Amino acid sequence: MLTTIDTAYTDTRADDLAWALGREPLPALAVLDLELSGSKLQLRLLGASHQVLLEEKKGTCSETVACIPGSSTPLPLGVAKRLGDWEYEFAARVETLSQRSFAGRAQELLALVADHPHGLAGTFPGSPHAFTAMVAQSGEGQARWRTWHAYPQEGRLVVTRTRVGFVARGPQNARAMRHPDRHPEHSGL
Repeated sequence: MLTTIDTAYTDTRADDLAWALGREPLPALAVLDLELSGSKLQLRLLGASHQVLLEEKKGTCSETVACIPGSSTPLPLGVAKRLGDWEYEFAARVETLSQRSFAGRAQELLALVADHPHGLAGTFPGSPHAFTAMVAQSGEGQARWRTWHAYPQEGRLVVTRTRVGFVARGPQNARAMRHPDRHPEHSGL
């Protein structure tokens, strides 16, 4: 789903993004509710930021990547945590692109997410390449999502990848949890 966000572009720099787990739902400009393999997943656009809410029988998980006033947790390159019965993994990277490359990458990503049944993207008035996009999938006891936060004025694209899965109980399941699909761009995410 592709939408135009009816608000001013507020997050001005990629370096302003912070990461947080467990925050309450923040006011969203666009929302996509999904039911994936028995899990309720809500993708939320918060301007040039995102929040994902995951609800399962065994608990909930809330991930926020945004300009969070007073936050002391900048955007990490990677996080691995145990959250009750879940294992949570997060990775982020920043791509710096030329103006021409940025425009092409933006068009490619927006087309991918707009046509994806579990995708949500929002563009901002005034810049066709200012956007936030998200796409999710689940299976094998895991929920996965990727996000893209575009900063055309800097030529920077912040890319995140998250996986949340149930803690494995047996040796075979434990191996599957430690070695998830490491290249989600090759699996449609």
